[in-house]
Parts: sequence; C-alpha cells; structure tokens
Amino acid sequence: MNWKGDYFFVIRNLVLKDFRIRYRNMSLGMFWSLLNPLVMLGVLVFVFTKIFPNPIPSFPVFVLCGLVPFNFFSVAWGSSTTSVVDSAALIKRVPFPREIVPIASVLSTTVHLAMQILLILVFALLYHKTPNIYWLWLPVVWGFAIIFVCGLGLIFSGINVYLRDTRYIVESTTQVLFWLVPIFYSFSIIPLRFRDIYQLNPIAALVLAQRNIILDAKAPPVTLLWKFFISSFAVFGIGLLTFHRLKRRFYNYL
Repeated sequence: MNWKGDYFFVIRNLVLKDFRIRYRNMSLGMFWSLLNPLVMLGVLVFVFTKIFPNPIPSFPVFVLCGLVPFNFFSVAWGSSTTSVVDSAALIKRVPFPREIVPIASVLSTTVHLAMQILLILVFALLYHKTPNIYWLWLPVVWGFAIIFVCGLGLIFSGINVYLRDTRYIVESTTQVLFWLVPIFYSFSIIPLRFRDIYQLNPIAALVLAQRNIILDAKAPPVTLLWKFFISSFAVFGIGLLTFHRLKRRFYNYL
C-alpha cells in the first residue's frame, strides 16, 4: 500500500470538498475571503483614527497584521471542531486515519489565507513597506500557526463527537480572544507582567512576528520564535495523543 499517496489523495479530496461546499451557490465566490477583512478593517480604522485617534503609523497595515491571523484562527478552529461530526458518513464507510479529517479542514482554510496574506502585502506596498529579505520569515511563522491550529482541531474535533456543545464553546472563546490578541492595539501598551503570557499564545506571537517582519523590516526576536515553535508543536503533539485516544469509540457516537 502506497500510504503516502493514499493519504495525500484523501487530504486533497477533503480539502477540495470543503472548498466547493463553502462557496457553493455564492455569487461572489472567493471574493468573500477578501471582503470580510476589508469590511472589518474599514470599521477598525474609522473607530481608531476618527473616534479614538492613535499614534500608530501605517495603521491599516498594522490592523491587517492582526486581523488576518485572527480570522484564520477563528475560521480554521471552528470548522475543524465540527469536521469529524460533519464527515460522519465518510468516517463510517471508508477506512483511513481519522486524524486526516480535522487536519484537512484546517488546510482548506489556507486557500483563503493565501489571498488574505496577499492583501496584507498589497497594503504594505501602498504604505511604502518595500519587500526585503525578512519577508522570507513569513512562511515560517505561518507554518507554526497552521501546526498550532491543526493541534487545536484534533483536540476539539475529538471532544465534539462526545460533547456537541463544544462548537459553541469554541465560538465563545474566539469572541473573547478577539480582545486578548493585539489586533488593533500595540504590544508596547501591555503591562510587563503579561507580556510573556502573550508571547506564549501562538496567535498573538504570529501577530507580533508579522509586524516585526512587515512594519519594522526585521526578523522576529529569537525568544519569540522559540516560544512560538514550542507552543505550536506542543499543542500539535497533545492533539495527536488526545485524538488517538478519543477516536476509538467514534463509531458509537457518530
């Protein structure tokens, strides 16, 4: 059995299925991937430049560096949480590693993510942030973020099979995290006693790393990268172990 080829085939088809379902019967299609952050960007820029003025330069780019990671995180975590239940018919009929389902769900959101990252770079160019060697760090830090969300997806998709309220817990948590990730405020205003905790949050770490790369034209701090790396792979490892234990009785609950 060519397990690598077979697993890749399953992942590819699950990603394509999710992509088709998401944009089925939508007149604007993939444009929604750009419309959502643009609308939110417009609201935040208006509020924090006209109502509550702030001194942050290149504020639209600053906001997008926080908004795009948060959007990816919330959509990918939410969709992966329900992925196993949504794929119950496939799981019951076809023998394949169940871990593929939540991972494929996260990977399907990277299609929209690619367009939104391109949006950040376009705005960066409009605000005279020229490309430089440090932009090569972007695939690295985004890779850490994707691994982290895959880990969360494994954990919560497994729990959701037994406790269907899990999806609502995830939705409520993402609403709270909108305020705990530095999307529209600077890391410099966070009290010192909380800064290490912020950097252990991979989504906040991704926001900070992107701002280092795009706005400050420098590499992210080594300490930030190490914390990002450790927390992302730790969550992914925990996710694999948790899912492996929970999947043994999936058939009885799906």
